[in-house]
Amino acid sequence: MRPTKEMAEKLNELLEKNYDSEKGFLTAADAVKNERLISFFKEKAQQRYNFGHELKAEIRTFGEEPEKGSSMKSGIHRAWMDLKSALNTDREEAVLEEVIKGEKAAVAEYNEIIRDDGFPPSTSNLLIKQRNAIETTLKEVKDLEDIYD
Repeated sequence: MRPTKEMAEKLNELLEKNYDSEKGFLTAADAVKNERLISFFKEKAQQRYNFGHELKAEIRTFGEEPEKGSSMKSGIHRAWMDLKSALNTDREEAVLEEVIKGEKAAVAEYNEIIRDDGFPPSTSNLLIKQRNAIETTLKEVKDLEDIYD
């Protein structure tokens, strides 16, 4: 199947959500004092930055231009915005809980788009690879949360 503008739009949605996630992880890194968590959150912000570049390249293969900015309407954006509220508590556990919400929303968004079987195999493989990495992050954050319970 030939890549379409609609496919590029779906990838742009994921791109925007990765922008949100990157910003959220940087916010989380600034919010905690534990060096292990700071490093972890910065690493995940870089991962989402890299995901963004991968998605931009894929969007361009569809003959479209990647969008800039962040997604004000997305569930991921709302979850990451809740992180800002958690920062007032100054507790690592609260920050981790909000990160978990954001990661769950990201996995759901990827799953919704992956279900669209019209993508070329290279695009599907990229989305599955990124979704699997987010699921790994979700597990890691849940494990970290157990430490701070």
